Amino acid sequence: MSNRIPWERFFLLSHVLCVLISNIHHASHGCSVEERAALMEIRSSLVRAGTAVPDSWGRGGDCCSWERVNCSGSGGTRRVSHLDLSNLYYGGHYWSFNMTVFSAFSELQFLDLSSNHPSSLGSDGLVVLLNLTKLQQLNLSGNYWLEDSSILAPIGELVSLQVLDLNFNQMRNLPVAAFGNLTNMRELFLSHNEFDGSLPKTLLVLPHLKILDLSGNSFDGGIPISLSSVEEPASLEVLNLNYNLMSGDLPTEQEFRYLRNIRELRLSFNQFSGNLSAFLFSLPHFKILDLSWNSLVEGIPISPSSDEEPASVEVLNLSNNKMSGALPTEQEFRYLRNIRELDLSLNQFSGNLSAFLFSLPHIEQLDLSGNLFEGPIPISLSSNLSLSLKSLRFSQNNLSGKLSFYWLRNLTKLEEIDLSENTNLVVHVNIPGWVPPFQLKRLALSGCDLDRAIIKEPHFLRTQLHLEELDLSNNNLSGSMPNWLFRKEATLVDLSLGNNSLSGSLDPTGHPQTALQSMIISNNHITGQLPVGFGSMFPCLSTLAFSDNNFYGQIPMSLCHINRMRLLDLSNNHFSGELPACVFTDFPDMQIFSISNNQLEGTLPRLLSGSLVIMSLYDNKLFGNQEA
Repeated sequence: MSNRIPWERFFLLSHVLCVLISNIHHASHGCSVEERAALMEIRSSLVRAGTAVPDSWGRGGDCCSWERVNCSGSGGTRRVSHLDLSNLYYGGHYWSFNMTVFSAFSELQFLDLSSNHPSSLGSDGLVVLLNLTKLQQLNLSGNYWLEDSSILAPIGELVSLQVLDLNFNQMRNLPVAAFGNLTNMRELFLSHNEFDGSLPKTLLVLPHLKILDLSGNSFDGGIPISLSSVEEPASLEVLNLNYNLMSGDLPTEQEFRYLRNIRELRLSFNQFSGNLSAFLFSLPHFKILDLSWNSLVEGIPISPSSDEEPASVEVLNLSNNKMSGALPTEQEFRYLRNIRELDLSLNQFSGNLSAFLFSLPHIEQLDLSGNLFEGPIPISLSSNLSLSLKSLRFSQNNLSGKLSFYWLRNLTKLEEIDLSENTNLVVHVNIPGWVPPFQLKRLALSGCDLDRAIIKEPHFLRTQLHLEELDLSNNNLSGSMPNWLFRKEATLVDLSLGNNSLSGSLDPTGHPQTALQSMIISNNHITGQLPVGFGSMFPCLSTLAFSDNNFYGQIPMSLCHINRMRLLDLSNNHFSGELPACVFTDFPDMQIFSISNNQLEGTLPRLLSGSLVIMSLYDNKLFGNQEA
């Protein structure tokens, strides 16, 4: 007999040998057995909670290839270094997992457990994390099991931490002492909790901290900077204290010197008062200053010397304060020539506008609305406008003179113009044959001295194909209802044509306007019936104001398909017939409902939506008693 192995057996043995070698390779080059078992235990806890699990978990022996898992190392056994468990739990049964599973990940550097509410860390809490001596980034945001902040006590021993995110946890009683030990911390996020009292200085002096976000809390008092002559400047680059209850004066020049590495300072929606310090603008790395919605007074203090480098500030938001006086001079504005966004709205600034504002080399957004400025907008055919301009907002002032859109002909990036409520400002929009190089997203010209043929002969409007907001109200405009706005490609979200003299009927072109959320055409002379398919044509409306027109006929049943409605005003028309009962049942978010002064009939339900704030039904033929 021959001793040769048959070919069939040879191939079979070869295949088995390859599989064995492959398994040995994966066992020695994949994740550890302990880490795989820990991940499978997390998977089991998700299954017990009745929620979805990552598809790849459990497939194959190497957990380093599973989604949400990254490993480090090459050759031999690799170790899990990054573990993303965010947004795994969507509700249902309570997700409770044993934190001891994380002790298996001795090389873990990044752990994300955010947005898994409601869930529980188990009896061990965060203590187990103390074994993770290489952990650098920990995200626990959006987990309301942290409402009891005592669970954070072990955090102070995680000295390797560089990034900690505890946003959105409804936490109280900030464990300040624990945070004081985190000397390697670079980024600390504590926003949208319920911390109160004075701002802890401990957080400001962490030696390597670059970003500190405490916004959306109830901290009060001032910014605690107390200096000694030998104190090194803080490493802090970004400080966000928006939406707190802080008050008093801003830090002094000497105190701001301690923050001379700052790049972003956000203090909006507080109660700071007093004057703005000129020293702020000389901080060498300063890019963003937001002091909006406070109680600051007086003007903008800029006093540069002739040989001084321009300020590095790029974004300056001082809106909604009590600041007053004239704007800085041209020379002073030259010191701010790196500005990209300037928002001085809702103050009491006065005087004339400076032409130099419009030629700042990097200016993109200029908002001077809600002040006391007067005189002309200093733009003419020969103006050297900054080509970076995207947004011009000058509404609610006392501006006068003339502005032609043709003078903006070089602004290819322009997206927004708001000149509303400047009754003495003559605005020329229609220039026959001219096609502007820009495409506006927002055009607000309410209450201007506007060309009354802008609707009747819409040369300019027809060139603007990407409008999201159009407000031409309060202008006594004539012409037919511009149904051409409802074209197939329309991007309109807000349309306001109220208080004009428009006529004709509402006759959409047959293309559903899925972007449109607000349509206000009250106080015109529009007539006709509402289309039978009105609700299908405008399915996403939340505000519908058609009062004081000449509409007649029945209110179409399809109106009730618009289930996002919050304001519905059909008053002072000639609607008749049966009022669809669904208007009382199919609008759960309705707050304002007015159908007064029509000829509508029907029986009112006894119970009405609990969301209603204002309801007007008089001068109809309706019957019944209501309870809110």
